[in-house]
Formats: sequence, C-alpha cells, structure tokens
Amino acid sequence: MKNLKHNTTSVVSINYHIIWCPKYRRNVLVGSVETRLKELLPELAEESGCTIDTMEVMPDHIHIFLKGTPTIPIHLIVKNLKGKSSRILRAEFPSLRKRLPCLWTRSYYCETIGCINEETIKKYIENQKFN
Repeated sequence: MKNLKHNTTSVVSINYHIIWCPKYRRNVLVGSVETRLKELLPELAEESGCTIDTMEVMPDHIHIFLKGTPTIPIHLIVKNLKGKSSRILRAEFPSLRKRLPCLWTRSYYCETIGCINEETIKKYIENQKFN
C-alpha cells in the first residue's frame, strides 16, 4: 500500500480533491498571478503538514489534489490556503485589489479520494460477518 503516512498510533491515507474560484469567477488567475499562486500553494500546504500532489490553475478556478493529515480538519487547511494566498497575492499584485473586493469566494468543493472505490468497501463491510 503506497502513499500511506505512518506515526506511532496510526497509518493513514487521506486525500482530497479541492476546487475553489476567485470572487465573481473572474479570469484573474493568469500570467504572473498563476505562476506565483503555483509557487505559494505548495508552501502553504506544507505549513499545514500536507502536500499538494497535483494542481492545475485555470483562469477562473483551481483544482488541487492534496494529501492531508488526520490532525488538521480540511476546513482549516482550505482556510489557510485561501486566506494566506489571497493576502500575499493581493499585496504583490495591486490590480487584484482594484478588480475584486476579496480574491476568493467563500465557498469551495472538497471530495475525499481513496485508492479503493466505494463499492469495494461496502462489499467488504457487508461480508465481514460471514468470514
């Protein structure tokens, strides 16, 4: 089993697909803003004890595949990523402050991702009593 995190009391594999958008879904994640965002987000994720496995920045939204930790809830990880990246990008790119009251929308999409699909897990649980 690859991609497992080990500590003294647990073995975990916590993966998230996260998506969020700029305010008003504006096409502002382009050029040097996109480049800087791609530098910032892995650093900010590491601060939370997480790693970004894959990331794609589109002009009006971002997709992240993040490997998490059980000690920090996903809402705090996303809050950290969005809050700090907004503060830094708006300071470095004044044009973002002119176009938007804040960089990101308040919402985000998050889905947990595992290496075993839902149907396999359900069958495994259902068959436990018979083994």
